[in-house]
Amino acid sequence: MAAEKSRLGWRKPVKIGLVTGAVGTLVALVGMVEAFSYRLIVADLLSMGHALIFSVLIFGAILGARGARPAQAWLKGGITGVVASSLLGVLVLLGRIIPLRAVFINASPELFNLLSFGQEGFAGILMICAAGLLSGVLAGGMHVLPDPIRPALIRALGAVVGAGVLQDMLRPILVAWGPLWDIGELVFDANGLTPEGALGILVGVCLGYLGWEKKGRGLAARTETLPPRARKLLRVSWVSFLVALLLLLPQLLGLFLSEVLTIVGLYVLLGLGLNIVVGFAGLLDLGYVAFFAIGSYTVAILTSPELGFFQLSFWSALPVAVILGALSGILLGIPVLKMRGDYLAIATLGFGEIIRILVLSDFLRPWLGGAQGIGKIPKASLGGFEFRTPQELYYLILVGCLLVGFVSWRLRESRIGRAWMAVREDEDVAQAMGINLVATKLLAFATGAAFSALSGAIFATKLGSVYPHSFNVMISINILCLIIVGGMGSIPGVIVGAAALVGLPELLREFAEYRLLVYGAALVAMMLLKPEGLWPEAVRKRELHEGEQEPEVVDAGLKMG
Repeated sequence: MAAEKSRLGWRKPVKIGLVTGAVGTLVALVGMVEAFSYRLIVADLLSMGHALIFSVLIFGAILGARGARPAQAWLKGGITGVVASSLLGVLVLLGRIIPLRAVFINASPELFNLLSFGQEGFAGILMICAAGLLSGVLAGGMHVLPDPIRPALIRALGAVVGAGVLQDMLRPILVAWGPLWDIGELVFDANGLTPEGALGILVGVCLGYLGWEKKGRGLAARTETLPPRARKLLRVSWVSFLVALLLLLPQLLGLFLSEVLTIVGLYVLLGLGLNIVVGFAGLLDLGYVAFFAIGSYTVAILTSPELGFFQLSFWSALPVAVILGALSGILLGIPVLKMRGDYLAIATLGFGEIIRILVLSDFLRPWLGGAQGIGKIPKASLGGFEFRTPQELYYLILVGCLLVGFVSWRLRESRIGRAWMAVREDEDVAQAMGINLVATKLLAFATGAAFSALSGAIFATKLGSVYPHSFNVMISINILCLIIVGGMGSIPGVIVGAAALVGLPELLREFAEYRLLVYGAALVAMMLLKPEGLWPEAVRKRELHEGEQEPEVVDAGLKMG
């Protein structure tokens, strides 16, 4: 019986190793390894192409060793790494015997040279397997390390790779900071990090994390014992520092990253609205983009001189857009009050498509612009100051995010927030407890729609034009995804999810055609490692992990049994 259990235990790393090897082979054959090999993470030591292959092997080994006892973790990680790298070795072997390039255009001699680390023949295959074994043992060995050191090392390695990948964006920021560029010259080489810079980042992040774990948490706990007046002063100081940082951020980051922040901010506004409908009240809404379109088109119609109807200012049109968005939310909510789950999703999806088709129609073209959209939307201005550039629009979006975030937070803690969560858990029980389902659901739809219309209004003044094709169903899917990735029902999770799902693809633009592939891989990795979301609600996290036990505890229980 014990031998059978042992055999079953080794199947998992072998299976994961085969899957990892297949993923590594796919990554190599689509051309990513060769294309990324011209960029270096660490000068003269590690290219981005090799880092990509190592990342795949290490990720597979972590999954292979997951849940294993500390004594076996490194061995299972090693098996996963060897199995995965063996497939890459087979690819190199076949590529040097058979002309694979007739089928796979990227199966070039340069690729095989990169995978075998420049070695020919059997020595090259051994090098690949040795790299896989080393990656697997190191990844599996992470489980043996004590708790404060393991997360510190993972964060430090992530910081080195992140700094190497984003080097082209970090250099201009350091140059703009003037004296800090002297430090930047020590960290960055012409292509990649200097070995001293990489080591400095590795050691600095490790020591910073360990220092926080040793002293920082104790310091944070001691602040809870301070007198109320001192705690209030400390809280005000932190908030003041955070506000100052948010205000200075566009000047510190420059034009491109400010543009990324404005896009992320618009999605945060949308995400906070849908979080009320889906995360708080549990009403799956796939037509959410319709309210975004209503807000945009309302501002366009009321402000654009192209149509010549009203020519109001942005601030006069904004309340109208938000009110129309809320009313539209109620109009959508009334016919779908009795629907649940998939049926509700399909009905709301239809509503989103109806709005898009209406603005495309020729019948409404004199009022909505048809396929040509509406242009010449004036920029928002306040006291003579016009929000034109991304660095100026950032402040407008920041105010919107803070306002919507505050309202969401207060609503969640209120009586209506608890009613939404009761409806989410069980509608029948909530109704039996005396909750008015009609009012509760309609309020959720109206609030979420108003936030979406606010985001649409800012979007219209940001671009200066609106087109029907800007409001397709993928916007709704992306907003729903960022809520799931961030953590359903979590307000900080919406911000983190928007940064990961919207900000990350923008930062990866330099990878051209591989951008969405890298983005998809990062998304799969996030959902495998953090299924509850990147910043979940405490209750949801507890619910998802309540059945988990430490391996030692399980083993002890089996032995006792």
